[in-house]
Amino acid sequence: MNFFRHRPAGLPALALLIAVAGCSSSDDSARMAVPTPDTKTAGLCRSLHRVLPKKLDGRSRNDPEPRSAYTAGWGSPAIILRCGVTRPPKMVDPKVAEGNDPKAMTGGVNGVEWLMEIEGDGTYRLTTANREAYVELVLPKKLAGQDHSAAVLTGIAASVKKAIPEGIASMT
Repeated sequence: MNFFRHRPAGLPALALLIAVAGCSSSDDSARMAVPTPDTKTAGLCRSLHRVLPKKLDGRSRNDPEPRSAYTAGWGSPAIILRCGVTRPPKMVDPKVAEGNDPKAMTGGVNGVEWLMEIEGDGTYRLTTANREAYVELVLPKKLAGQDHSAAVLTGIAASVKKAIPEGIASMT
């Protein structure tokens, strides 16, 4: 069962969670591992990599090391994108789908559905839902607020829609 299709969330609910959660604290120096997607997902991720914006929320592209077609970054502290990640456990958590988890919520921005999780260190982890590959964005604590989160999701939506078709992502 797909919980995202049965919940009237959307941008207002996502914006509310972003606004409430924007006051956390942490160290922004976390490093991201490069995903190892299956063959089909790898092709989708390479397509996404080719159409990603040069700027996101006013920040220039600055891809992390090691360079990979499955990762991208913008600015410093960096907004990090990883394509081909595994499905987050909260994506199938009924508590999230029912709106009863204060650290996670679902919503859509410009035709792309997202699961937003507030991590313990104050970062936001946003993962696409209802797409043939999972795409994750991590916003560092300094950018984890309503203005930046909405701008980032709006700025990346066209690329995701162009490269990653709607559907069910592979579980491998």
